[in-house]
Amino acid sequence: MAIYGYANVSSSSQSLVIQQEALERSGCDVIRSEKATGTKLDGRPELETIIQFARPGDAITVTRIDRLARSVRDLASIVARLEAKNVSLRVLEQPIDTSSAAGRCFLQMLGVFAEFETAIRRERQLEGVAKAKAEGVYKGRKPTIDAERIRALDAQGIGASAIAKELKVSRASVYRLLQGSDLHPRAEEPRG
Repeated sequence: MAIYGYANVSSSSQSLVIQQEALERSGCDVIRSEKATGTKLDGRPELETIIQFARPGDAITVTRIDRLARSVRDLASIVARLEAKNVSLRVLEQPIDTSSAAGRCFLQMLGVFAEFETAIRRERQLEGVAKAKAEGVYKGRKPTIDAERIRALDAQGIGASAIAKELKVSRASVYRLLQGSDLHPRAEEPRG
């Protein structure tokens, strides 16, 4: 039986060290880590690798349930895949071990609370942003695209694809900016 550890943080500024150390102390044979959002399974190749590599009788360990999934739907999907392979899930900071009926029950209850907590956090964040905007404190993030440079290149007759390539931005961003201004008559012209 192999024990696989999975550590995950949702932003590049967060550290994986605490989770990795806890997984090592718990006896994990292999630990895979990644910095990716836990709101969906897509885009988390390390987790997918562990799930695919695990064999019957193996266990996958995480420090907390929210390191694995942030919605009940994704959690249920992951657990169903593990159960189909006869692989158990262990969570260190909560008494969860899906090799027992009590562990499976507790896992489902915690999943509901984790999703609720994420929704509440999102609501509080949106309320805070709305309040800051109303008070004139929050102006949004700083623009990452040099609008004047795009307009200047457009005025020189350079196409959107070339502008996007030169400024290392998406072509859609260039079109969006140019169509929002009066400076882009070619946006409506058919291609010849």
